[in-house]
This record gives sequence, structure tokens and C-alpha cells, in this order.
Amino acid sequence: MKIVVVGAGGVGGYFGARLALSGEDVTFVQRGRHFKAMQKNGLRVESTYGDVVLDTVKVTDNPSDIGPVDFVLIAVKSGETEEAAELCRPLLSQKTGVITLQNGVENETRLTDKLGHAHVLGGVVYILSLIASPGVIRHSGDAARLVFGELDGSRSDRAQVFLESCRNASIDAHLSEDIGLELWKKFIFLCPHNGMTALTRCSIGLVREDLNCRKLLQGAAEEVIAVAAAHNIPISTDEIGSLMNRFDGLPPEMTSSMHYDVINGKPLELDWLSGAVVRLGHERSVATPINEFIYAALKLLRGGANG
Repeated sequence: MKIVVVGAGGVGGYFGARLALSGEDVTFVQRGRHFKAMQKNGLRVESTYGDVVLDTVKVTDNPSDIGPVDFVLIAVKSGETEEAAELCRPLLSQKTGVITLQNGVENETRLTDKLGHAHVLGGVVYILSLIASPGVIRHSGDAARLVFGELDGSRSDRAQVFLESCRNASIDAHLSEDIGLELWKKFIFLCPHNGMTALTRCSIGLVREDLNCRKLLQGAAEEVIAVAAAHNIPISTDEIGSLMNRFDGLPPEMTSSMHYDVINGKPLELDWLSGAVVRLGHERSVATPINEFIYAALKLLRGGANG
């Protein structure tokens, strides 16, 4: 199967490398120093699930060189979604599937606006990985899970084929018949976790152990659940207890991708996390004061070190 991975960072680099190692025809679309390192030395993934070393990989900064493929995996930051959609155009045939592996609950709509409903599938990933150095991905933690599905809930032939390819690559993959619900389940966890660890510049252990910060963490989560309910997502307010238990079960030293970006002066996905909670709340007249506070406190940093 021909697969293109747009964005060979922590997510795209990890899953793309696993698929390539298993024998799939994988091409990465990447730019900058990471691209040049991959051209010269291939790609290495350092993982708690076993390292992957690819001495040579297919990588380009021009997707027009590739031609139509079976699947495109979008693994760029949410602020780059429209640009990624344009990069997809020369890769599309009538049956090409485009799976977004991004954070947030709006990327599927943004992609369908650009590419049409026939191509787009939703995706959710649970993984802690990053570019350790150009050409090297570091995966830590005990999760590397991929959930994906057609937006209409069907178990299409192409989705079944991709599922088989993932499992042949020893990827913990699951085909969902309600990917919209899966996206919101992650969103409810992701927004408070990223927002509070980035806001405080602290690990989740310190956040949850401080009474004031814990109150903000829980309040931010309750707001996301309320916004989900207003958008007819079947998630009960009673789930806040299990969600807080989940926060309590995380390794105390765990941070988040947005914490990493704040500390390292990189652009933030703020507009597609806390900002999206505020925006989607306003659409249905749901108050989101804690997420508004997190958004306001971080928005001057959202462009990274260069503003």
C-alpha cells in the first residue's frame, strides 16, 4: 500500500516508521533540518516498544513528485491544516483516504472543506513522542495507540485494509464506528491537561497536588464536557470523576506537548485546544471562563519565540 505521511515529527515519524519497517511503501513529506537529516541518514525511532532504524527512507519536500497514493496521514500541528490540505491535492485519486492524526475536534471539518467528504477520515492518537534531534524520534511512555474511522461510521474496505496494515506493523490500531465521539473523548482530556501544564510550566503531578490548580484543572474539564453536551456529543457530566481519576493515574512527571512548546519557544496549538473550547462554547451559549483564562494567559506566546 502506498502511504504518504505529511509531517514526520513525533506522531508521523513514529507511525510512518513502523509502517515502513513492515514493508509498506511509505513516503514522508517534511521540511527543514529534519528533512535534510532524513535524506542523508534515514530515520531512527527510539521507543519503549523497540527501536526502529531505517537507514534510508523516501522523503521529499514536494508532494507533487509522488503522485496518487492509497492513504495520506496528516501529522502536522493544527495551525497547519489548510496548508497540509493543499499538499494533499497531487496525492489524491478517487479512493485515496486522508486520515488526520492531529489534536482537536475541528480538523476533519477543515479538511473536508478543502478536499471533500469522500477523502477524509478522522483519527485519534495516544502517544508521547517528539523529534529528539533531526532524523531521530523519541517515543516514551506506555502508549502508542491509533484510533481512526470513516466520518459516516462505515467499516469501509479502505479502512479495513489500513487497519490490517497497521496491525501487520505491530501498531495498536482500532477502527471506530463513531470517530467523532472518540475525538471528543480525547479533547476532554487533552485541553485541561495541555492548558494547565503549559500555563503553570509544571508537570501534571504538581498541578493535581496543588488545591488551587486542581480546582482549575477540574473546572476546565467540566467546561469541555458542557461544550460537548451542547454539541450533542453523548458524554455525561458524571464522567468528570473518572476523568480526574485518569489525571491522578498519570506519571507525576508527565507534561504535555503544549508544555514542551511553551518551554522551548515553539508555536502553540492553543487556538485549537483551549481556544476551540471558548469558540465552540460561544456557538452554543456555554460559558467557559476557565478556558478563556487559560487562552488569554497563553495567547501572547502562541506564535513561539518569534511571536
